[in-house]
Amino acid sequence: MRLGDVLRARGKDSSKQAEAGLATQAGDRVMEIPLSKIEANPFQPRSDFNEASTRELAQSLVEHGLIQPVIVRSCPGGYQLVAGERRVRAARHLGWETIPAVVRELDDAASAQVALIENLQREDLSYWEEAEAYQVLLQEFGMTQEELATIIGKSQSAIANKLRLLRLSPRVRDSISREIMSERHCRALLRLDSDGIKLQVIEAIKAQALSVKETEALVDKLLNEDEGRKPRQRVIRLWRDARLLRNSVRELVKEMRAGGAEVELEERQEADELEMRIRIKQVPAMKPEKVEGERVGGR
Repeated sequence: MRLGDVLRARGKDSSKQAEAGLATQAGDRVMEIPLSKIEANPFQPRSDFNEASTRELAQSLVEHGLIQPVIVRSCPGGYQLVAGERRVRAARHLGWETIPAVVRELDDAASAQVALIENLQREDLSYWEEAEAYQVLLQEFGMTQEELATIIGKSQSAIANKLRLLRLSPRVRDSISREIMSERHCRALLRLDSDGIKLQVIEAIKAQALSVKETEALVDKLLNEDEGRKPRQRVIRLWRDARLLRNSVRELVKEMRAGGAEVELEERQEADELEMRIRIKQVPAMKPEKVEGERVGGR
């Protein structure tokens, strides 16, 4: 069964599981589970694990022990991690054979939601990781943005803005440094069509430490220059109805006559053919008139 089918079959059950997934529950039993029996969470949103941070956490485990057990769920052959990736990594770094864990009964959708919520609560997911996690929940589990917003406690517009970042190509994303460029810097790039131009803007941001406002001004300038280089398009009017053409010609003749021109219009209409012939008589050039000593038209 596809993950989307799982969520639709379970309805609101998955969301209720996710809400309770990280909370301490009455009757929770902590078990010592072999680390070798715990496999990674396939829905883990974090892809960048800082080694220095892992070593710091490992040192904390040595000094204070594991204060909060990890959360796992049963799977064929052992357990699958739901929450606590950094704690598992730190324990393995120390050479632990087992780790304290709570076993929860969670489906795929709830497991993915819990993993995302845990990382969002720590508030150090990169905007890329957050956007990709949203995309998984929306696409794989068939959620709407509104449903996701309710589950994780964010506005629908905040989720939409994160998802927009994924429109940037991998080539552009690989050139972006999270330490230098904010999410708003990245959104400014979305207005540009060419990856080459986007990469130039990224280099300018890095070299000149451009603020978001300065970046937006640079993008505006590039867009205006590009608009000025575009050739003006010729407008070609297509006449799909002969009546429209006939009426337009009649209006033109009428305006010419009102302006003093002698114009003759002949029309011949057949079953599948319209013929219109216009004759304009030559109007002799008017000589300037003398008015009380002055010449019309100036000196």
